[in-house]
Amino acid sequence: MEPETAHPLEHVEDDQELEDLLSSLPKEGAMTAFDSCQYQGFWYPLIPLKGVISSQKHFKPRENDIFNVTAPKSGTTWMKAILYALMNREAQLPRSPHHPLLDKAPHQLVPFLEFLSPSEYDSVCNSPDTNARIFSAHIPFVSFPKSITVSSSNCKIVYMCRDIKDNFVSLFQFVNKSNLQISPISLEEAFNLYCKGVSTAGPVWDHILGYWIESQKNPHKVLFMRYEEMIHEPKLQLRRLANFLEKPFSEEEEKSGLVDEIISLCSFESLTKIDVNKTENFLHGFTNSSFFRKGVVGDWKNYLTPDMASRLDQITEEKFRGSGLSL
Repeated sequence: MEPETAHPLEHVEDDQELEDLLSSLPKEGAMTAFDSCQYQGFWYPLIPLKGVISSQKHFKPRENDIFNVTAPKSGTTWMKAILYALMNREAQLPRSPHHPLLDKAPHQLVPFLEFLSPSEYDSVCNSPDTNARIFSAHIPFVSFPKSITVSSSNCKIVYMCRDIKDNFVSLFQFVNKSNLQISPISLEEAFNLYCKGVSTAGPVWDHILGYWIESQKNPHKVLFMRYEEMIHEPKLQLRRLANFLEKPFSEEEEKSGLVDEIISLCSFESLTKIDVNKTENFLHGFTNSSFFRKGVVGDWKNYLTPDMASRLDQITEEKFRGSGLSL
């Protein structure tokens, strides 16, 4: 069941009304040093929440805009690189020594919608088609701008999810690696918050389920992908992605090895060796390097006790029961 929309934006007309709305929302201590606010059933730090609300009110999509959506720490950076390389493959060959991904981080090339101000929306230019900008977002489907999700819109949403246990461990490591706490949060404290659903754009189960349901209703509009499938069968999944975006690989591109070249350029091994991904800051104090850790499947086994793993499995089974979705 989708969360109710408790705070319609039609009544938010100015900054003061926005502040009044924000002050009225439920708040909870979070994994970071900043409290989270609950909005339309999901938890957010204040800065991205303002961006979510702003996008709901002001974002106007272009005809073929593409949105890379994930719950945090579900392969977001990787998919940004893949989408950029895929959509720009004719003008910027992956084998080129001057490819933009070699001197700019994926987050620079594909911005988060909720971190942009309305005045910045139109300045995004990251594909040869001016009507096909590429954005990223952690926004749940229920809170995505209606201008994008309405059936008349031709926009495409690429959603990627990840095994819940790996997602939690990656999020926990990211929070501590990024110094988002005055002192590191313990695994047990982070785990309890996560199980309660208190994580950025969480509960993660509701986040995933919202896009799963929509992908079943409108498969031409929402492509539901799994991180693990991208790891284990990258060629198949890249072709599936290209077909969904109506940019299938030609026979010539297949023969030239272009599919392999995109996979190689955007691989964890390649991206982590690029200087910009080692050193430069992204925004709000994050370094580009903080978005790269291991990029493997099953790392949760090195951190979670059997009881922790079982608890997450039980919650996942309960949340997804009857949906046809399993992770």
